Amino acid sequence: MGFVTEINIISIPLEIPLFTNFSSFKSLQKIVISGANLTGTIPEEIGDSPELKVIDFSSNSLVGTIPNGIGKLQGLQELVLSSNELTGKIPGELCGCNSLRNLELFDNRLGGNIPAEIGKLSSLEQLRIGGNNEISGEIPEEIGECRNLTVLGLADTRISGFLPASIGKLTKLQTLSIYTTMLSGEIPPEIGNCSELVNLFLYENSLSGSIPVEIGQLNNLEQLMMWQNSLTGVIPEEIGNCSSLIMLDLSLNSLSGIIPTSLGRLINLQDIMLSNNNLSGSIPRNLSNARSLIQLQLDSNQISGLVPPEIGMLSKLTVFFAWANFLDGSIPPSLANCTSLQSLDLSHNSLTGSIPAGLFQLQNLTKLLLLDNDLSGTIPTDIGVSSSALVRLRLGNNRIAGGIPSGIGNLKSLNFLDLASNRLSGPVPDEIGGCTQLQLMDFSNNILQGPLPNSLSTLSILQVFDVSGNRLYGEIPASLGRFDSLNKLVLSRNSFSGSIPSSIGKCSNLQLLDLSSNQLTGSIPVELGQIEALEIALNLSFNGLSGKIPRELSTLTKLSILDLSHNKFEGDLFSLSGLVNLVTLNVSYNNFTGNLPDNKLFRQLSSADLAGNQGLCSSGKDSCFSSDTDRKMRVGNAGNPWKLKVLLSILITLTAMMMIMGIFALLRTRRTIRDDDDSELGDSWPWQFIPFQKLNFSVDQVLKCLIDTNAIGKGCSGVVYRADIGNGEIIAVKKLWPTPMADDKDEKSSIRDSFSTEVKTLGSIRHKNIVKFLGCCWNKNTRLLMYEFMSNGSLVDWVRRKRGGVEVLDQSLLSRPESEIEEMMQALGIALLCVNSTPDDRPTMKDVAAMLTEIRHEKEEYAKVDVLLKRSPTTENQEGDKSSSKVPTTSSSTRVQVKYPKSNNSSFSASSLLYSSSSRAS
Repeated sequence: MGFVTEINIISIPLEIPLFTNFSSFKSLQKIVISGANLTGTIPEEIGDSPELKVIDFSSNSLVGTIPNGIGKLQGLQELVLSSNELTGKIPGELCGCNSLRNLELFDNRLGGNIPAEIGKLSSLEQLRIGGNNEISGEIPEEIGECRNLTVLGLADTRISGFLPASIGKLTKLQTLSIYTTMLSGEIPPEIGNCSELVNLFLYENSLSGSIPVEIGQLNNLEQLMMWQNSLTGVIPEEIGNCSSLIMLDLSLNSLSGIIPTSLGRLINLQDIMLSNNNLSGSIPRNLSNARSLIQLQLDSNQISGLVPPEIGMLSKLTVFFAWANFLDGSIPPSLANCTSLQSLDLSHNSLTGSIPAGLFQLQNLTKLLLLDNDLSGTIPTDIGVSSSALVRLRLGNNRIAGGIPSGIGNLKSLNFLDLASNRLSGPVPDEIGGCTQLQLMDFSNNILQGPLPNSLSTLSILQVFDVSGNRLYGEIPASLGRFDSLNKLVLSRNSFSGSIPSSIGKCSNLQLLDLSSNQLTGSIPVELGQIEALEIALNLSFNGLSGKIPRELSTLTKLSILDLSHNKFEGDLFSLSGLVNLVTLNVSYNNFTGNLPDNKLFRQLSSADLAGNQGLCSSGKDSCFSSDTDRKMRVGNAGNPWKLKVLLSILITLTAMMMIMGIFALLRTRRTIRDDDDSELGDSWPWQFIPFQKLNFSVDQVLKCLIDTNAIGKGCSGVVYRADIGNGEIIAVKKLWPTPMADDKDEKSSIRDSFSTEVKTLGSIRHKNIVKFLGCCWNKNTRLLMYEFMSNGSLVDWVRRKRGGVEVLDQSLLSRPESEIEEMMQALGIALLCVNSTPDDRPTMKDVAAMLTEIRHEKEEYAKVDVLLKRSPTTENQEGDKSSSKVPTTSSSTRVQVKYPKSNNSSFSASSLLYSSSSRAS
């Protein structure tokens, strides 16, 4: 072995520990064992191979610390230990490797600070330690002494403090990658001395101040990404001197001023992303000189003026976003010359005039969003003739008139069609059935006439269908029952007649059904009770419906809103007593009679929700409330006192039996508790333990701390204990409430389905602002989750101490419109209600859903629908497939009412919700 100079093993699954007899390899110069699933630790003896120049143990399963003995290898040039499970600190002894050129430690579990001794590695060319979430502290000033450094990667760590000015000494630096960390302060102007810099990645930090003009000295810079910081001031004109620039992303900051005209000089520029700032002025016309431009994203700013016709000269442009600005004038027809255009979003501006017909001839255009402008004219009749690539078409909230062209049926790929709130007239074209991929169709608030076409039956994957607020008539087609995927059906405020088709009961995924304000007659189909998914709303108000409420409606136990007002219903209301999740109920102006069901919902109903029912006892006195059993007994025993005596005897017998069974259950429960206590101490059932971090304690040590005096919190999911392990380490342990299991044979599957899924999710989360999940353990009866202990309280405590002030928001958000700030505060208020210290005071999920529905502005209704369709946290205004994560702009009114007719929910504000949550917690 003394003559071995090189070992190379790559992508061979050894699955063995690393050998330790390095002292036998006196001539070894290079050892590469990568992707081999090596286990165990790196032995200290590795420093006994004095000729080693290259060590590469990347992409294995090594644990433990980096041995100090490596520092003895003065001839070592490359040390690559990336993508393992190494822990501990970066040893300062590495400074003894005087010849080290490449140090790669990324994607491990290293912690501690970056040692200042790193500055002694004068030959170092690459330093990559990103992806170690526990590395913290400031970047040492000594980093500037690594004068040969070309790559510095510290991304996805907890590095904090300022970017040191000594970074300017790194004149050979080509890539500076310090994103998703906790950097703060200003960008030092000395960065302009890094003349070889090609990639500058400083996004997702807390950097503040202005962008230094010295960046304009970086002639080799190709990628400048500083999005999602707190940068202010103007974008310097000097940035136009970065002649090699390809990508510029400064979005999600608080930059102001105008877009520099010097950007037009950058002929290599492909991406300009300046979204979500406070930029003003107009779009520079000379941007057309940047002929390589592929993406131009200027949305969510305060840009005004016209859309420059010169944009049409950008033949490579694929994405143009300028929504949520103050643009006016018409859409230039020259945009039709952007033959590569795929996504165009000019929504939420003040654009006028008609839609250029040429846009519908673009062969690559898949998304056209022009909603919420002041556009007029008609939809071009040749839509779908020259191009059928459109996937999303949103023209809502404009003044577009005329009919819906029949050519729209040629858009075979269309899945989102929004023409709401315009002045469209005429019938719904029969050709609409050709859009077989439609998932959302919204024609609401127009003046459409005629019956619904039979061709709708071909839209088998439709999920949202809204034609409310038109002049449609005729019967509701029974073919709507074929929409297996439908989750929202809104036909309100039309002139539909006839009965409600029973086939709607086959829409098993329906969550909202609104047939209000029509001319419907007949009774409620019992089949509606089969729609188990109906959880948002059922609105049948303002029709001519009659008959009794079918018993089958009592199965709609998820329903939040039910409005039956202004019809001709009769009978009692006991069919509704089982709808325990109802938040809003309105049965006013019908012919209901009798007493009210005796439950929380009916006792809290306002008189307005019961008005107009002459035979209904609605005075609010106790005599008006009775249980369903009492009602049946009164009806069945009228004139038959002997039956009453028999029933009373049976009731007494059942009561006695229940008492006996209760005593038996109590004794059994006490015995089970004793068994559980034994189980927790490890005496009865074996423990299974899964650590997600390197832990220095055992299950037995944790169990000894689970006593009442250590309890620090209790919630609906379990009890939280403060566990002092005894070695100076303190953790938080959540003991989950027990969940019933069918029998022993189901134990493993039950844990796997409910508990392990949650554990795996928690174990996979790594974020600098989320408390660390240490591990879990369980046996047959007990489940424990272990977390890092927070001695300074929680985020919730801090927010509540602020008593609802806007200072709880990020400073960069305070520049948003007042209506948006109010909406954010309302959502925060609801969140605080959900974490109330008293579980009984927390709202149900249905309450939360109803409150969230109330605070959303109507023009954002379809953003919520898009989330429902795609299961993605994006908004409609971000449908252009942005290359980087963005935070959408939302808007809402400051006080909101439930939109269903005649509901009596009162409006609420953010301050009231926050104060309520805070006061309950105190």
